[in-house]
Amino acid sequence: FATRGVIKCHAAVAWKPNAPLVIEEIEVTPPQKNELRIKVIATGVCHTDLYHLFEGKHKDGFPAVLGHEGAGIVESVGPGVTEFKPGDKVVPLFISQCGECRFCRCPKTNLCERSWSSERYASMSDAESHFTCRGQAILQFMGTSTFSEYTVMNQVAVAKIHEDARLDRVCLLGCGIPTGYGAAINTAQVTPGSVCAVFGLGAVGLAAVMGCKNAGASRIIAVDINEKKFEKAKVFGATEFVNPSAHSKPISQVLHELTNGGVDFSLECVGNVAVMRSALESCVKGWGVSVLVGWTDMEDFSARPIQLISGKTWKGSLFGGYKSKDFVPVLVHDYMSGKIKLDEFVTHSMTLEQVNDAIELMKTGGCIRTVLNISTE
Repeated sequence: FATRGVIKCHAAVAWKPNAPLVIEEIEVTPPQKNELRIKVIATGVCHTDLYHLFEGKHKDGFPAVLGHEGAGIVESVGPGVTEFKPGDKVVPLFISQCGECRFCRCPKTNLCERSWSSERYASMSDAESHFTCRGQAILQFMGTSTFSEYTVMNQVAVAKIHEDARLDRVCLLGCGIPTGYGAAINTAQVTPGSVCAVFGLGAVGLAAVMGCKNAGASRIIAVDINEKKFEKAKVFGATEFVNPSAHSKPISQVLHELTNGGVDFSLECVGNVAVMRSALESCVKGWGVSVLVGWTDMEDFSARPIQLISGKTWKGSLFGGYKSKDFVPVLVHDYMSGKIKLDEFVTHSMTLEQVNDAIELMKTGGCIRTVLNISTE
């Protein structure tokens, strides 16, 4: 196995919560059994990176290298790796697919027992890491750490993709786009001719809009307090727009009046428990389905039992319900064949050194997706 030793490279280190990331030289260990070392070419900046830094702030989750929406090229492989070779184009996955555990064997879920998330939701990383900096172990956020020039992953958490795929676009298939798109297609199972509402028009929400459109929805109502996002939502298939701030009555009431009693499907793509409640209450009784898509683990959600007794369904979705290794290559193909959009999500391109600018842009709602170009192919 032709493995170079330890690689020294640059990475953006989150030494502590609520602080800017610091570009440091880190050491990346060679891949061990069943592992591969990946040269990261491009990564998106996702709101979940900001959530860990500014909201979750779990003391056991630092220092860490953030980033979990990346694409790269295999640099070297450890013993036991059969499906990858150096030079392969890959997407690192925050949700693994070992193919053997009871979750992987069950068609109803995309969870996997081999994932960091089965034990360590709060710290959002595995206990062991392949990174050190200044003599200290640095955690791999969500098991991935794409804000680094190199990362090391187990082969159960890497998808091999088409050799002609454009890495500064398909990196978005590592998190945000499948999360929203699959929530509409797989979790909500939006039906042709239905009426949908999508709450929150970041990348995940816009991907949900695209999913509703591709599923054949007749009306797609985009809901956001930032009206600048409405033009963008139109590109992905939104037919109507509502700004909750522009109404004195609750948004659920506004939607009931617009839709003769409520929408067939609603998707919450913010990660805010109050919005989750509004999304449920916006659904029609009898058959309405509301899906929680935005990531948060800080507060309880609540609703009146009559909401569910009256026949509504409230469910959640992680990574759009896609079994990761199986479906990321399919979604890459869907992008290359024009079935799904990716280019339209990217509003800014920056370098790793500009990562704090990218974070600031997202905090202020100034971007949809910023792609950081980490290395050249």
